[in-house]
Amino acid sequence: MSVYLFAKELIRDSGAFIRGRMEESFQVERKSNPNDLVTTVDLENEQYIRTKIKEAYPNHNIIGEEYEADMEDSKVGYLWVIDPIDGTLNFVHQRENFAISIGIYKDGEPYAGLILDVMKDKLIHAEAGNGAFVNDEKLSKVKTSHLSNSIVGISHKWLVREDIKGPLIEIVKKCRSPRSLGSAALEYVQLIEGRIEASMFFRLSPWDFSAGKIIGKEVGIITTDFLGRENEWLERTSVLATNSVLQKELLEIMKNDEGFILAHDKFHNIHSSDH
Repeated sequence: MSVYLFAKELIRDSGAFIRGRMEESFQVERKSNPNDLVTTVDLENEQYIRTKIKEAYPNHNIIGEEYEADMEDSKVGYLWVIDPIDGTLNFVHQRENFAISIGIYKDGEPYAGLILDVMKDKLIHAEAGNGAFVNDEKLSKVKTSHLSNSIVGISHKWLVREDIKGPLIEIVKKCRSPRSLGSAALEYVQLIEGRIEASMFFRLSPWDFSAGKIIGKEVGIITTDFLGRENEWLERTSVLATNSVLQKELLEIMKNDEGFILAHDKFHNIHSSDH
């Protein structure tokens, strides 16, 4: 069995584990702030995934949201980037609209991406270079679009931050409509399936977007930071994911605001010499 096929079975089993676990009680705790939650199910599911991977592939490296990274020689061999529950707030409050997200790299290059909408048992997946699928149905390339007729995924919380809100509010005003789903992975799914035209996140961790970036590339979605730069390897970063035409329009708005550029790079600890 290939690593890709193993990963497809694993993420399905992991989804079943969560659905079964939801029938029992679980604890909810705060992490960095009252809106940054972790549950015992997050922790248990990541441990479940890690254990299964290590049983099958002892030499594979793993980085996940809830446990310390196993990062030695991360660009040599296989690296799994895992979010055991993406959309924990949705999991706690809505009991739906959350996902398991797994990105896999081989020798530092994208190998496969998998996102499971847990409550729908709907799997979006891709092996790099071989197209993207929802369950067993191959997905078509996304259509290009202009901002005026595009739905843009963007979180309202960044629209009230004084140092960056200018270009973001302009985008919201000019697009057809903004949306915020509360799960980066599922927002990528909507993008990949052509239900929205762009997703914008001012700050994501690698486990939030690695799978979506790998799958999205298969259908013509370009993922960069907010200034059009390649996302740093396994670093927290801004993420702009969209089609090639809309990307140019969005980048033009953000890159024409010097104050926004300075605030963006300060927030992400990027120095001019870095790029």
